[in-house]
Amino acid sequence: MNETTKTPSILFVCSKNGGKSQLAAGLLNQLANGTVTVHSAGTKPGQSLNPQSVEALAELGIDITGEHPKHVTAEVLDAVDVVIVLGNEAKVEPPEGKRLEVWDTDEPSERGIEGMERMRLVRDDIKARVRKLYAELTGS
Repeated sequence: MNETTKTPSILFVCSKNGGKSQLAAGLLNQLANGTVTVHSAGTKPGQSLNPQSVEALAELGIDITGEHPKHVTAEVLDAVDVVIVLGNEAKVEPPEGKRLEVWDTDEPSERGIEGMERMRLVRDDIKARVRKLYAELTGS
């Protein structure tokens, strides 16, 4: 298969799929503008999105209001090229030969930073990582 014609696909995973993985997916979707297929899921999905994650993305003009936490499935693991685990709570065993990365993301709450200030720092850490990943995947 010609690598230049294949659309790369990414799965972002965190435990609840309400915060960090949704941030990463929203940021990559905006950056890639359809040139990358983006999925997000959780190992123990919560009931809803983290409202601060939604707000942190809205500040950048990214609307994820239609999203909801989803389970990691064998089907999506098989379908993607790269699995990115955000933070150290979620554990994923991707199929043989799949690229797996664990992003030890910034956790400002460990420094006493909470609320929207915390979420913006988390978002900006993930945004820098997403940009690097996108450049690597697309050569741009």
